[in-house]
Amino acid sequence: MIDLKNLTIEKAHEALTRGDFSCRELAEEYLKNITEKNGELNAYLEIYDDVFLQAEEAQKKFIDGIATELTGIPFAIKDNILIKGRKVSASSKILENYKAVYDATVIKDLKKVGAVFLGRTNMDEFAMGSSTETSAYGVTRNPIDPSRVPGGSSGGSAAALAGDMALAALGTETCGSVREPSAFCGLVGLKPTYGALSRQGIIAMGNSLDQVSPFGKNVRDAEIIFKALSRYDEEDSTSVPEELRNKSRIQNKKIGVPWHLFKEGVDEEILENFKASLEKLKKAGYEIMDIELPTSKYSLAAYYIIMPAEVSTNLSRFDGIRYGLSEQGENLKDVYMKSRGKGFGKEARRRILLGTYVLSHGYYDAYYNKAIKVREKIKEEIIGAFEKVDYILTPTAPVLPFKLGEKLDDPVAMYLSDIFSAPANLSGVPSIALPSGFSSAGLPFSIQFMAPHFGEEALFDVGRKFEEINGE
Repeated sequence: MIDLKNLTIEKAHEALTRGDFSCRELAEEYLKNITEKNGELNAYLEIYDDVFLQAEEAQKKFIDGIATELTGIPFAIKDNILIKGRKVSASSKILENYKAVYDATVIKDLKKVGAVFLGRTNMDEFAMGSSTETSAYGVTRNPIDPSRVPGGSSGGSAAALAGDMALAALGTETCGSVREPSAFCGLVGLKPTYGALSRQGIIAMGNSLDQVSPFGKNVRDAEIIFKALSRYDEEDSTSVPEELRNKSRIQNKKIGVPWHLFKEGVDEEILENFKASLEKLKKAGYEIMDIELPTSKYSLAAYYIIMPAEVSTNLSRFDGIRYGLSEQGENLKDVYMKSRGKGFGKEARRRILLGTYVLSHGYYDAYYNKAIKVREKIKEEIIGAFEKVDYILTPTAPVLPFKLGEKLDDPVAMYLSDIFSAPANLSGVPSIALPSGFSSAGLPFSIQFMAPHFGEEALFDVGRKFEEINGE
């Protein structure tokens, strides 16, 4: 019997190297857990039929002495990351039964090292949501409390990892889609620098924002996955060449806190936990400074103009003609209307309409152009802040995991879940979400650090330190 609850990537690699168990035996334990739990949690949409075959191939790498830390590690993969020959639907009816014709770059890299893909995980449709309730294939439940949401949009991957139904998981971030589920499920979630990991082979939501992001049980797990996947990819026009990646480590210990951004709308318990976390960091030798980010309060407003604009452009390719769902119609327009009407859910339609509106003649300058200018100001402001401090710290989410259905009929309340996520996505800087304790009801707290562009190493440093002082 393998102790999955306390297993990490590092521990599993050591055990596999020693021969305590095989790659197949490890995969088997996770498949047992999936069989027991997935009916209730709905973390996975599909379990792959070649898991044992993958595990046996991985085992050969141990026999040949060429195994890496991710060899044989069972992964959960979000349903918008392409795996050749496998279904990928972005949890939408419009792509039901569509099979990928090539591998995403991150999948190619994981295949090379012999990672084992257990299956594809549920998500908000086309990554549009903060709760994994907008999926066309049912809601995902939080393993900590199944009456609550796991966060979104990568809630399936988070639930799989937190529920011991995978040892590692990949999600994608457009605005908190890995950090918020990490917060809600008690995990570590890393949003890398924009351009650090390849976006090739990811079903796009917002091209200027999307980024493949790893989940980990601890900081070291997230670090191992990030380092295995972070590289320049000539097939991705947004990938940053190695020579432009300034990876200097942070020597100082100054943490900036923009208190003005969370005077209102943050749960009292979250605020208390945040203050307690600050005290622990102070005792550990970090200097805490108040900072002002005046333009950053407009992050969410700017995000909810830029993102729908990109959504409306990206989703225009799903027309019932080239691939995916196709309904019969009397003419071309009828095919479009019937296919899209049946294929897209409410949230996807809402964002398509919003995006089409802000890009339309007469509104383009008033909304989209203005939002782009605000985004640039936010980016300048955050880069400027890092001239005074080494990290920026906030709570990861303003609320604790909420009940299923609680915010589904109130889109604005749902959108406000992203309030602390948006600045990092709009500016492209990296950010890491870290568990910071539990509420009186046993729900997880989380804080998030931001660092300068390509400052992931600094985030891992402070993350490990925080785990140490927080007793993780």
